Amino acid sequence: MSIQENVAAVKAKIAAAAEAAGREAGEITLCAATKVQTDDTIRAAIAAGITVCGENRVQELTAHLAADAYRGAQVHFIGHLQTNKVKQVVGKVALIHSVDSEHLLRAIQTQAAKQGLVQDILLEVNIAGEESKGGCTPQEARQLAQLAQELENVRLRGLMAIPPIAPEPGANRPFFAAMRQLFVDIKEKMAHNQSNMDCLSMGMSGDYPDAIAEGATLVRVGTALFGPRPPVRKG
Repeated sequence: MSIQENVAAVKAKIAAAAEAAGREAGEITLCAATKVQTDDTIRAAIAAGITVCGENRVQELTAHLAADAYRGAQVHFIGHLQTNKVKQVVGKVALIHSVDSEHLLRAIQTQAAKQGLVQDILLEVNIAGEESKGGCTPQEARQLAQLAQELENVRLRGLMAIPPIAPEPGANRPFFAAMRQLFVDIKEKMAHNQSNMDCLSMGMSGDYPDAIAEGATLVRVGTALFGPRPPVRKG
């Protein structure tokens, strides 16, 4: 299938999942995970109706920006972000999904202040407690949310999670439900940021309908749009 056909198929599946959950399809943003994709592939996806691209690697983000590959779409950073690369991301993307420590949060604040802007962020939560994955604990997320309120150049927009690879359909729904509850709990405790907390980023190619059923407002889809990822080029 072509990228155009894949985009249409994923959007149809999002709409069906939303309807089944009693939600509107317009409540869910489709973020195309463009890891290892070429400039031309990204342009084709945007031409096919993609409005948000999510990049995992700073080097690829920088290269695609230089090539103007994202023209016509918003850009998010969805991968692990090292503090020494914050200055290459802040101000270049609309939303950073992967803030998981006070150190990183303060680094983003410092860089955003230098640029005189407010950087939108999500807190990444390791909802399944997997040792192999980044993300903070739910309790740490509550603490980071309170800190984010105090930082003038950071705006907390919500939460993000990458649960385990689902062995079967529906297996990740408890994790998604836990994330939804954490999102609600944190939002209720925000003194003056409640209106900004509007994004729950969860669900990927293998489980995004389940994420939508449990309240996701943004799904990050790569393989279902672009097919299996090509091998990473070395050198």
